[in-house]
Amino acid sequence: MPITDLIPFRPKRSLAIRRENDQPRALMRDFDRWFDSFFERPWSLMPWRLFDEEWETFTPSVDVKETDKKVIITAELPGLDEKDIEITVSGDALILRGEKRQEEEEKGEDYYRMERRYGSFQRVIPLPCEVEVDKADATFRKGVLTINLPKTPEAQSARKVIPIKSS
Repeated sequence: MPITDLIPFRPKRSLAIRRENDQPRALMRDFDRWFDSFFERPWSLMPWRLFDEEWETFTPSVDVKETDKKVIITAELPGLDEKDIEITVSGDALILRGEKRQEEEEKGEDYYRMERRYGSFQRVIPLPCEVEVDKADATFRKGVLTINLPKTPEAQSARKVIPIKSS
């Protein structure tokens, strides 16, 4: 086979010619088809795993909002209680720790099933400015934790507006 047959596009030949017995082209076509299909479908490790519990991890979703006077952090913590959550401020970061526990019990006439799942999490959230930790407060309602961190007076006055010049 000449080396020119391996070049995928040659303007001198018609593109309508198909060579079914050309092994390198067939291999390239199959590989391209496989590669395209790899990104078309959602991937999951489900066929290879037997126990979902081994693969589950919990990381709460967190939103950080900054206003002129405070920083507001909202975290989604479904299935947790206030006693399962710990909030600390260390340096210029807020640390959110917790433990999620879940127990399921099912009884039948001739069987009994009990499952327990435990997992801890930790999120370190960098704070955009200095805050007054002594005046901070947190509320927890319907699985949503809201933390209000007032800014220090220095952080409140550090805001400067940059004027835009027209050119």
